[in-house]
Amino acid sequence: MNTKCRLLGIGLLMIVIVACSSKIEGDSFEQSLERGAAELKIVYVPAPGFAYYDENGELTGVSIDIMQEFAEFVHYAQGIEITYEFIPETSFSTFYSMVKNARGGVFGLGNVTITEQRRLEIGFSPPYLTNIAVLISHEDIPTLRELHTISEDFEGLTGLAFEATLHETRIKNLRDTYWQDMGIGFANSNSEILNRVAETGNYFAYIDIYNYWRAAEAGAPLKLHPMADLASERFGVIMPLNSDWDPIITSFFDQGQGFRTSRTYRSILERHLGYELTEKLERAREDAEQF
Repeated sequence: MNTKCRLLGIGLLMIVIVACSSKIEGDSFEQSLERGAAELKIVYVPAPGFAYYDENGELTGVSIDIMQEFAEFVHYAQGIEITYEFIPETSFSTFYSMVKNARGGVFGLGNVTITEQRRLEIGFSPPYLTNIAVLISHEDIPTLRELHTISEDFEGLTGLAFEATLHETRIKNLRDTYWQDMGIGFANSNSEILNRVAETGNYFAYIDIYNYWRAAEAGAPLKLHPMADLASERFGVIMPLNSDWDPIITSFFDQGQGFRTSRTYRSILERHLGYELTEKLERAREDAEQF
């Protein structure tokens, strides 16, 4: 059953939760330009701070607000009024496949790291966030001294991987490079990773810094191991390959001095992630842009 959950802007956005389907399709940009209206689909992975329901029962977050700004940009730049249908999907691999196999005006919000390998399968917007991937354990575990001492420092622990994500690749890289007989377990969500690491001293895992940050703020007994931080990855909105919306969303991010340098972008981050975490992420962006 379709459920209207929010009207964003002045008649610009209508968010509708719809049942997941194996094949989804949204209006092409060409069709939308002719009609002056677009019905677009957005598949999203629910995530605190990025795509979540607030205390008023409204779908919101960093990713949602950025797409609201995109809709307003398209309305004023192209005269197209956008209506969104938001489709939740908790499985990352299913989410990725849904967008990859979709047609036309379909976007994916799942904090997907931009990689050259993925560019062969899906389209990406310019990056909307520079992420820091952090290695975590229970707070009672000794701090990792160096990557090459991981088998000694984490003796008896099992690496825990979010299946089908780059975090799984990172854990396997640690195993292949520094600890050939490392045990690896698998989880299906960030919350499962955080819960299993916090509840026992048996696991370590990679996770995005904002997920760690929120769990630590809530009192979870977690520890960071800064020696293993990875701060160079960038998240992008994904699209079906060869989507004709690609040039338009690129124009949105490139407007002026760049959307990510705007006060609007900064206020979105601070509203949903808080000032301190926003500062860390923005410093990571600035550092990455120097190379």
